Amino acid sequence: MELRDLPGDGKAQPRADGRGARRVQPVELLKNARELFRRDRVAAIPEADNGEIYTGFCIEACSGVMNLCAERVAGLNMYMQSGQTKVRRMIAFRDRPPCGKGSGMPCGACREFFYQLNEENEDMEILVDYAKRETVTLRELLPKWWGAERYEQAR
Repeated sequence: MELRDLPGDGKAQPRADGRGARRVQPVELLKNARELFRRDRVAAIPEADNGEIYTGFCIEACSGVMNLCAERVAGLNMYMQSGQTKVRRMIAFRDRPPCGKGSGMPCGACREFFYQLNEENEDMEILVDYAKRETVTLRELLPKWWGAERYEQAR
């Protein structure tokens, strides 16, 4: 199965040997993101902690308040399909691969979503420059997250 043939349905992509989801390299993530982009204009692909890959695309509504970024849709797909909440790394793809200058960077709502999904997501890597293979962590984007204290109190 080629990545260009994979559906963007949010489900973990099958391994060639038929044993669950397969692990992919960043170049493969980019190929999958390009395929989603052709259809949906903004795509995001998180890799769950166990190596499974999920997909999401931007849902835009006419009212604005119903918009969902590709990153949140992909995270919700991951959770709904597998119950997983921890993300290792993620790529968001718009009209080209992330190229620095804020491209590929999740918005504030998406940053908050991933922190609330699992506080360990503070270590997830987000690809911000494909050519340089540059990543940032969620912790770098939100260094003093307001929810950390609440998580600590809940323990």
